[in-house]
Amino acid sequence: MEIYWLLGIPLSGGVFLALWGNRRNAPEINALFSLLTLIAAAALTARIIEHGPMTVGGEGWFFIDPFNVFLVALTAFVAFTTSLFSRPYMRIEKEHGRLNDKRLRLYHSSYQIFIAAMLLALTTNNMGILWVSMEAATLATVLLVSLYRSPASLEAAWKYFILCGVGIAQALFGTILLYFAAEKVLGSGGTALLWTHLNEVKTQLEPTVLQLAFVFLLVGYGTKVGLAPLHNWLPDAHAEGPTPVSAVLSGLLLNVALYAVMRSKVLVDGALGTDMAGNLMMGFGLLSVVLAAFLIKRQTDVKRMFAYSSIEHMGLVTFAFGMGGAVASFAGLLHMTMHSLTKSAIFFAVGHATQKAGTQLMDDIRGLIKTNPTIGWGLMLGTIAILGVPPFGVFASEFLIITTAMHEHPWATPFLLLALGVAFASIFGKVQPMVFGETEMPRLPYQPALTPVFIHLGLVLMLGLFIPPYLATWYRQAAALLGG
Repeated sequence: MEIYWLLGIPLSGGVFLALWGNRRNAPEINALFSLLTLIAAAALTARIIEHGPMTVGGEGWFFIDPFNVFLVALTAFVAFTTSLFSRPYMRIEKEHGRLNDKRLRLYHSSYQIFIAAMLLALTTNNMGILWVSMEAATLATVLLVSLYRSPASLEAAWKYFILCGVGIAQALFGTILLYFAAEKVLGSGGTALLWTHLNEVKTQLEPTVLQLAFVFLLVGYGTKVGLAPLHNWLPDAHAEGPTPVSAVLSGLLLNVALYAVMRSKVLVDGALGTDMAGNLMMGFGLLSVVLAAFLIKRQTDVKRMFAYSSIEHMGLVTFAFGMGGAVASFAGLLHMTMHSLTKSAIFFAVGHATQKAGTQLMDDIRGLIKTNPTIGWGLMLGTIAILGVPPFGVFASEFLIITTAMHEHPWATPFLLLALGVAFASIFGKVQPMVFGETEMPRLPYQPALTPVFIHLGLVLMLGLFIPPYLATWYRQAAALLGG
């Protein structure tokens, strides 16, 4: 079955690269395992599109439907393009003396384990295994964030571990409460935590227990999403870890954590029959958008700035899912796609720019359009895309979210528009001199791997102009599963 290939390939890759990840061709082996994972994800996606949702395993331990297979495909694709980008990037880091063979082996092995943990979280049918896989993803990324072993990277990794550890403990308590409610209806045993079983009997679950469980699950997994005020780990982790790690953290892990929240929300909505879960998500989402927008203005480190941009956009997606309904859920799914593709492309461009300049301080990076036009245009186009300038796809998803808010929650619209305006002015004002400013630095002595940047931005542009009918149908099916 495709699901076993999907999970087995990156897991095998992690073991293989733990033994031979310091070889000269290890970056190519890492990319090969990521390509095979992408092929397995494509095969699984084709199967779901053709045959519909399915459970796999003796008691249905894995469950695949249009919602999570969409995220599986996105995760595998971005993981593959990031592995392509990391090939020259990590080699240059080694040449600069920031990494040695031992740390490269740790990077390649942890990268594959991280991908395997995220894919397990997306495909498991068991809410307990979902929690375990999120914890495994956390542990893998702690190793990646601390890769440089500098005081700043160790501090960022420790902060990430402590804050997300506390968050994941809250999610564990929420999962225990979920089991407590399920046991009275489904009986004891591991199958009481299977999401498909819970979904069938959600109207019979104890509403008070489910209400309390969702609070803990939202706070717990919301910490991993980077929702304010639980976001403090995210800027440090992005700024101090290697840039490929920033790309997959921002483009993938935040989505997986929000997926866990949404699976929980479906159950709670069915048990309560009220908008409690949606209102909580709207509150956290709106706070994240507004707070991140104003914190962006204060940033001097380019990777920290785009980390706060990730908090803003994940807040916007959370707000959209909180509103619920067909249009808002469709817009939330579209925005998840656009953000993952665009933000990872931006980090690819930023990675090479900071390598060249030898600094992440924006004031010391100038004239990228002269030192390397490819990097300069990649960063500028990525910035324009993430700021929601038409015809890029971010504009389409933000437009749908804001117009839905105007119709259903007009009180929130001024806050959204203000935050998006502040973020636009701050980011564009900081990036423009980085790209077009005067510089005396020479051209880059190497050709950066920026093909993934323009592949991502090309997809974002295409989806802004035209969403293929089969993809639109896919999004609508996923939105319907979320209660849209």
